[in-house]
Amino acid sequence: MSRQNIEDTEKRIGDLSPRIERLKATFSRVVVGQEDFRLGLLTALFCDGHVLIEGVPGLAKTLAARTLASCVSASFSRIQFTPDLLPADLTGTMVYLPEKAVFEARRGPVFAQILLADEINRAPAKVQSALLEAMQERQVTFGGNTHPLPRPFFVMATQNPIEQEGTYPLPEAQIDRFLLKLRVDYPSQQEELEIISRMGASQPPSAEEVMSPAEVIEIQRLAMDVTVEKSVMEYIVRIVAATRFPKQAGFSELAGLISFGASPRASLGLQAAARARAMLEGQGFVTPDHVKDVAPDVLRHRIIRSFEAEAEEVGVEEIIETILGRVPVK
Repeated sequence: MSRQNIEDTEKRIGDLSPRIERLKATFSRVVVGQEDFRLGLLTALFCDGHVLIEGVPGLAKTLAARTLASCVSASFSRIQFTPDLLPADLTGTMVYLPEKAVFEARRGPVFAQILLADEINRAPAKVQSALLEAMQERQVTFGGNTHPLPRPFFVMATQNPIEQEGTYPLPEAQIDRFLLKLRVDYPSQQEELEIISRMGASQPPSAEEVMSPAEVIEIQRLAMDVTVEKSVMEYIVRIVAATRFPKQAGFSELAGLISFGASPRASLGLQAAARARAMLEGQGFVTPDHVKDVAPDVLRHRIIRSFEAEAEEVGVEEIIETILGRVPVK
């Protein structure tokens, strides 16, 4: 890619930068702290991916989804996943209208631009799998017809830590559909003080519209134009390969700790997320540092630890940190 193309991309990023900065500012005014979480949501939105969010209840996950939808003037829907939920409760079904003597498609809550799938791991696998076609193909099928979903289409799924009662593990095929897995932790004491000060006021801060869904799509297209040099692509491939064949990559200490490594979808996700992160920083090209920044969020749900790793209490974060620390940039 020529220098001229990079400069043209950076000029377009500069033109959109004021709106992106307003979005960041409005988002941070309503959702206190959680900077990595907010940045992860914007990264996924702007590279047209989906997000899996893990954290205990009460950490503003639903507030973040509603705020983001309000900021980009997107239609919003929230589905509370429960053990008795049916696939048709998500996608919709055909309803018979006696007065017309016809069946009519009654669309479900999945037909929204921003969808919050709350506590997704409280529903059984067949319901979780109902989201698969929607997330990957951006369409759903019922009543013998295929219905396209609105654009942009952004799924934010929350899950409770798997150790909690009444949870089902997500199928690997569905986990892989999420571009990023974000972890939300408790706020610091200073942040919590700010939370109760702002949200406990007579007029708590509210989100304002700062861009339209059409502008979000424009930014998504712009992110695709961010340059990724071949050397950076090779760096991405080396990182992902190290999760599959650690011994061949020089990580013999990890050889017995990983049962399954990341799929090619992880390589694509790393590239897409790094592009969005570069764009959010005003750059028209991806650096290895951008890849390192997004790698933990892209990889943490795609690496399956072995029983040995669980017995030795070696976490996925530790495995990723080891790989990122030693895979050569070249």
